[in-house]
Amino acid sequence: MNLSDLQRREFITSLATLSAAAVLQGETSNGVIYRNLGSTGERVSAIGLGGYHIGVPSEDEGIRIIRTALDRGITFLDNSWDYHDGGSEVRMGKALRDGYRKRAFLMTKYNGRTRASAAQQIDDSLRRLQTDHIDLIQFHENIRMTDADKYFAPGGAHEAVMAAKKAGKVRYVGLQVTRTRAFICTCLIWQRRTIFILTAARCH
Repeated sequence: MNLSDLQRREFITSLATLSAAAVLQGETSNGVIYRNLGSTGERVSAIGLGGYHIGVPSEDEGIRIIRTALDRGITFLDNSWDYHDGGSEVRMGKALRDGYRKRAFLMTKYNGRTRASAAQQIDDSLRRLQTDHIDLIQFHENIRMTDADKYFAPGGAHEAVMAAKKAGKVRYVGLQVTRTRAFICTCLIWQRRTIFILTAARCH
């Protein structure tokens, strides 16, 4: 996919505008900055707790880290179906017992590219996280130019995610991208669909 200079400038300008808006919408409470999550109306901590890293220390230490973060005002929790073969989600689920779930905005990611695999992974995550819903589910490792077309193809992951949202298992839907070239190109593709939270670009 070849991007014109105009497309690149428009995209970069939109990111700058959104970043400025995020700063203006920020507020601080007890030393923690909170911002709107796009246009969802959700207020989340600007700093989140990464799920991969809580799978590195002992289970007790991982749980302690999660609860300490929530006690100190961090509300955005990140995770993924495949972090430590699901171990990170299991630890987070245990940490969110005893009323902690109500204090968290819970995000996890899935890798499935088909309806069947995505649906199974969403259910796996719900079970591990010990919750009846995930606040934000994100399409993981969106790094290939063909990922968007595969996602929306008949029998693709989009069908599973929309079914999960309709069933109340998922509140918001998004995608995660990590590589600069793929980010610029795929965001232009995804924007045409206008249904997604783009991790660093726009929210619905």
